[in-house]
Amino acid sequence: MVLLHVLFEHAVGYALLALKEVEEISLLQPQVEESVLNLGKFHSIVRLVAFCPFASSQVALENANAVSEGVVHEDLRLLLETHLPSKKKKVLLGVGDPKIGAAIQEELGYNCQTGGVIAEILRVRLHFHNLVKGLTDLSACKAQLGLGHSYSRAKVKFNVNRVDNMIIQSISLLDQLDKDINTFSMRVREWYGYHFPELVKIINDNATYCRLAQFIGNRRELNEDKLEKLEELTMDGAKAKAILDASRSSMGMDISAIDLINIESFSSRVVSLSEYRQSLHTYLRSKMSQVAPSLSALIGEAVGARLIAHAGSLTNLAKYPASTVQILGAEKALFRALKTRGNTPKYGLIFHSTFIGRAAAKNKGRISRYLANKCSIASRIDCFSEVPTSVFGEKLREQVEERLSFYETGEIPRKNLDVMKEAMVQAEEAAAEITRKLEKQEKKRLKKEKKRLAALALASSENSSSTPEECEEMSEKPKKKKKQKPQEVPQENGMEDPSISFSKPKKKKSFSKEELMSSDLEETAGSTSIPKRKKSTPKEETVNDPEEAGHRSGSKKKRKFSKEEPVSSGPEEAVGKSSSKKKKKFHKASQED
Repeated sequence: MVLLHVLFEHAVGYALLALKEVEEISLLQPQVEESVLNLGKFHSIVRLVAFCPFASSQVALENANAVSEGVVHEDLRLLLETHLPSKKKKVLLGVGDPKIGAAIQEELGYNCQTGGVIAEILRVRLHFHNLVKGLTDLSACKAQLGLGHSYSRAKVKFNVNRVDNMIIQSISLLDQLDKDINTFSMRVREWYGYHFPELVKIINDNATYCRLAQFIGNRRELNEDKLEKLEELTMDGAKAKAILDASRSSMGMDISAIDLINIESFSSRVVSLSEYRQSLHTYLRSKMSQVAPSLSALIGEAVGARLIAHAGSLTNLAKYPASTVQILGAEKALFRALKTRGNTPKYGLIFHSTFIGRAAAKNKGRISRYLANKCSIASRIDCFSEVPTSVFGEKLREQVEERLSFYETGEIPRKNLDVMKEAMVQAEEAAAEITRKLEKQEKKRLKKEKKRLAALALASSENSSSTPEECEEMSEKPKKKKKQKPQEVPQENGMEDPSISFSKPKKKKSFSKEELMSSDLEETAGSTSIPKRKKSTPKEETVNDPEEAGHRSGSKKKRKFSKEEPVSSGPEEAVGKSSSKKKKKFHKASQED
């Protein structure tokens, strides 16, 4: 007896169902199909054998991708090997997707069945939240929604630099702009032609005509002074001279100022449209060099973009055979020829390339077939190569040129194998160069990113640590000032720090020694004795620091007295000689102490 099991894939996990012994023919009756909607009757037919939930949303996405690609995931393999009978010939496994059924049958050896009764049993999704304990209808819906979003997002992921959607939109806009600019230019020609009809015959280019109409305005005001500007606009001195002569003998009607204002404003709009059209064309060229460099090198940016737009995408164009690429864009003529049993078209959009126009009439069909073949190869190279380069496109273009010369002169072209070998060598070199440039750009970007993150981290740390530290500093500043006053002398005597010793006389205003020096000067005038000064200096020093008076060295005192010398010697210049003698005596007295 063969047991029928059914594999059901849900957003929350895999479920393995077993079908009870029921006739398959009766399951397909409409009464039974309606009774399947009832949970009680459904339980009488199907029972849940095993359920394997997904550990996370990432695991669910991996399993969904594996099922869609027809690959047996490890979770699914474990479920089937664990809960299905060991005798594989007695097991029939029903699956909803034929691809995953074929993969299971190939890898695990179980006979798989799809369609028919299996589709009816897979209606278990209506009652699945009742079969699994702890699963509610709301949580099942949320899981399905989340998995659907993540699956779609993973499928839509693409390389931003190789997007052909922008090419499709830009070439469509370019064609629309060409039509609009032509229409508007004809309107300007008719409108301004009432006033200056001779200008139409002299200037053929639409954009140049609009610029001239905007510049000239009233033809009666055109004179020799504007001739230089006319030459700049027309890029031809003869045409500028002809315009000047025609304006003097024109047969046009006079025009009012308000009409001229409207004509000039409309001409400026047409000129701006033509300038935008040029910028759009440069944008299209840059995008084609990124997305399809080989195709653009072979057939040109505009024709290659039209082929991609007509096919829908570069991938679709790569899937087309060369015969389809040849008549792409001439579908109406093809079906009309098939209906009337006439001659089918030889070329479609590729007719706009220069090769077909250069070929003779009898060789147009041959060169279009050859060119379509090369376009198909170039589009496949662009679509499926990891690093797109224009090397293959240039080599294919050389082959088309050689084939054209072969049709004209009979010169035998090179073999395709030799050309492709050369192209492969050059493409490897170009790809290596491109990868080196990309690596350099990535390194620069990472360095900038590191610097930016480091600056942000430093700024955030400063902002977070500055406020409490500043408060502490503000509170500690007055305390430090009070403490520094009694500690200044030991810092000067115990540590040889010049910065502290220099700051001492500025902060500490002790005029005792200066008064002594000034009093000494007075005593010299009054012939006073020196031993009194010897006694006065040590007394004051002992008063300031009685504990460290015995530890002071003579060199320190020299330094101390030398710092205070400019203070004492500055005020009286008349007694300079006598003061210098007294300084020497002070040094001797300090050495004796």
